[in-house]
Amino acid sequence: MSQFLEKLKAIFMDPAIRRKIIFVLAILIAFRLLSVIPIPNIDKGQLANFFNNNQFFGLLGVFSGGGLSTLSIVMLGVAPYITASIIMQLMTMMSPRLKAIYQEEGEAGRKKFNQYSRLMTVPLALLQAFAYIILFQRQGVMLPLTTLELVSDMAVITGGSVLLMWLGELISEFGIGNGVSVIIFAGIVARLPQNLTQLFYTFDQSQIPTYLLFLAGALLIIYGVVVITEAERPVPVTYAKRVRGNKVYGGVSTYLPLRLNQAGVIPIIFALSLLLFPQMIFRFFQTSHIALLATVSNGILNFLANQWFYGVSYFLMVFLFTYFYTAVTFDPESIATNLQKSGAFIPGVRPGSSTADHLSRILTRITLVGALFLGAIAVLPLIARGITGNTSLAVGGTALLIVVTVVIDLIKKVDAQISMREY
Repeated sequence: MSQFLEKLKAIFMDPAIRRKIIFVLAILIAFRLLSVIPIPNIDKGQLANFFNNNQFFGLLGVFSGGGLSTLSIVMLGVAPYITASIIMQLMTMMSPRLKAIYQEEGEAGRKKFNQYSRLMTVPLALLQAFAYIILFQRQGVMLPLTTLELVSDMAVITGGSVLLMWLGELISEFGIGNGVSVIIFAGIVARLPQNLTQLFYTFDQSQIPTYLLFLAGALLIIYGVVVITEAERPVPVTYAKRVRGNKVYGGVSTYLPLRLNQAGVIPIIFALSLLLFPQMIFRFFQTSHIALLATVSNGILNFLANQWFYGVSYFLMVFLFTYFYTAVTFDPESIATNLQKSGAFIPGVRPGSSTADHLSRILTRITLVGALFLGAIAVLPLIARGITGNTSLAVGGTALLIVVTVVIDLIKKVDAQISMREY
């Protein structure tokens, strides 16, 4: 406890850290203010009824920070930017040029890669804005619009999404932590008062075991996320001795830390995006005037709504995306080449391709544990809902995983800032 208080004191005593924290808080306050400014031509009564009876859009609300439930000007949240980043990550597997930019050109290459993602965000936001407006019009949530009103609403919604992307970049550059993750985190946390208030008014003594089960599950998830996130597999590395003049260099031993979960929460975000996108498309055609199209859309939506299909698909997608994202972000051949160039080697393993194969085998085994853990966390709320019948647990696992991961990352960033101050 004393160590925590000392760190807290160091944070507020350091002007640089204090400015960064205040800057992040100011950005988040601006984000919350933007999320309560609605776009025009909304039927508020129909809007409340629509979201009360539609759990699908509750999942989408994870990335909008509550902006979707009020149809605010930032109703898309950072979802278009996340989708653009996913597409760019997928393209690195197909384009050697993009892969070289992302992995080999250093910081300049990363900036260029991120710029491509930003540019792709605009058309994706326009497309999503158009789909949402038409969908909500057909559901009676929005009043009929003229062409000029439709274009202006699309521009406002797209501008709100781009603004959030820019605010996220500002947090990353001038604040603490990853800006996009912090905005998603703030959106999830902002819903807690509403959920607690709803729980207070609907409190039922007969449901106390359910509440205790949810609390125990939340604590277990938090503990598991912390353990898995911090877990590492150290790979011993030795630097060969080199003699230059009268001095001897190298000869030291260290280790290469391989994280159990290299991908973080990205696989869950990938999987959610792919699962929700087809549902959004078919919901768009659900109220079509073409009878055959509406019938086919309803049939597919009913199939996708099957809990067994949804749960198994969700688990498999999270599992596969964990391996995919790890393969994109961690290149054993590049690591082996860098070790060989610096005169380092893994004891008992030949430099070069043998080292790359050795790292690949280790990474494949430890990623299995991380992938199974993420998949279990993703489907745990579905299992809990099936046992307890409580629909409020629907997005608890994903939201809690994101919150805990972002908090851990923020703590590490703050500790790094304090260490720099001490040095």
